[in-house]
Amino acid sequence: MNLPDPMPMTHPIDTPAPGGLPAWVTPLRQRLVRSNGAGLVLLLAVLCLGFTVALPGRFATQDTIRSMLFQVPELGLLALAMLLPLISGGINLSIIASTNMAALAMAWVLTSGVIPVGHVTLTISAALLAGALLTLLVGLITGYLVASVNAHPILVTLGVMSIVNGTCVLLTRGKPIAGFPAEFQLIGSTLIMGVPLPFWIFLLATVAIALYLSRTRHGVAVYMVGSNLEATRYSGVDTRWVLISVYTISTLLCWVAAILMMARFNSASAGYAQSYLLVTVLAAILGGVDPFGGFGKVSGLFIALIVLQVISSGLNLLGVDPQLTQAMWGGTMILVMAGRYLASRKNQPRH
Repeated sequence: MNLPDPMPMTHPIDTPAPGGLPAWVTPLRQRLVRSNGAGLVLLLAVLCLGFTVALPGRFATQDTIRSMLFQVPELGLLALAMLLPLISGGINLSIIASTNMAALAMAWVLTSGVIPVGHVTLTISAALLAGALLTLLVGLITGYLVASVNAHPILVTLGVMSIVNGTCVLLTRGKPIAGFPAEFQLIGSTLIMGVPLPFWIFLLATVAIALYLSRTRHGVAVYMVGSNLEATRYSGVDTRWVLISVYTISTLLCWVAAILMMARFNSASAGYAQSYLLVTVLAAILGGVDPFGGFGKVSGLFIALIVLQVISSGLNLLGVDPQLTQAMWGGTMILVMAGRYLASRKNQPRH
């Protein structure tokens, strides 16, 4: 007796959606489209109004705004460097160590005299190349370990952070390297249309990462990996390459942040910006990034960074101790997480 051919077995994650992506990705994209930062914009408006009233003639001034635009880029680039791993379901605890490593490498080239005096352009170019290659190497190694070793990204990046930071302290004995060419320092002080050049660089990086995540197939794959790693792998996506790319781009953003820090401070050290690690995570979570991966938008992060900078500048003008400001940032992160948890409980169907 001839039996009919069996029906081909399919898995929902393998069913293609328009554009060649699995069908389960469509709800993910719809969730991203529905997301908006209306609440953050309202919070920003309230903060600006409150500080303007509390600090008449001091907060809403051109000098204060320009000062904030000078301060945001470094933290903003580091927050972008944290955003990508968080969306992919991981985290990168080595961003500060990588930034200081790149800064020290570039500072050594700028001040060591390896290139003859008088070749300023060549010296700066060599320094930038050295920093880029070093961060590229660290990013590739970190990404490979996260993608290949059966260990949580927290452990991998914590190990990378310890190795990089310890090596930097050992080689420099904890001392800063200072005294860069005036042409290099112009990066941190130049104004274009009244706006600091570092802010333009940060804005360009923000737009580039936003387009990468929302308009490229590889960017969508980052969300897919963060949402469901195994389902993404069975969908035919090379998840190892996605993770390697995520941590490589993250570390290269640290290189750009290192350039801006060096140009603004005219020095580099293994101990700079240690407090920024908490703030990058806070900015991402405040901006709507899911700490478990799979969801987050660059626009939300951008607004959250402006909110945090307004809070910092306003409290500074009020004479509040900076240590108290950091404590308030930590409390803010806990409150945001608690609020999201309560909101999710409220939205769950009752049985």
